[in-house]
Amino acid sequence: MKSMHKLWVWLTGCALSLVVFMPTLALAAKKKGGNVVIVADTRELGDGIMAWWANLYNESHLYFAILTIIIIPVTGCIFGLLADLVMNHIGIDLKHREISE
Repeated sequence: MKSMHKLWVWLTGCALSLVVFMPTLALAAKKKGGNVVIVADTRELGDGIMAWWANLYNESHLYFAILTIIIIPVTGCIFGLLADLVMNHIGIDLKHREISE
């Protein structure tokens, strides 16, 4: 219960600090700066998946973000299944373990 109270106090403090510092951030953001263009350097990539990935980033940040959001969980599931297979192969059975604590 104390940890929940500490978490609540911490979150409240973060929210209050945002409220206090938000006008300062807004004033700082009003300054006009130069336009910044963020692109991936594809000069030395040639062909292949890395070049395709960099070109996708340069052409459409939306498609890049959507594909990244799809690829990361799928890769995590594949790595998890592979780890389960390897552990099963070496004799570690996590599905039928007895809790002795």
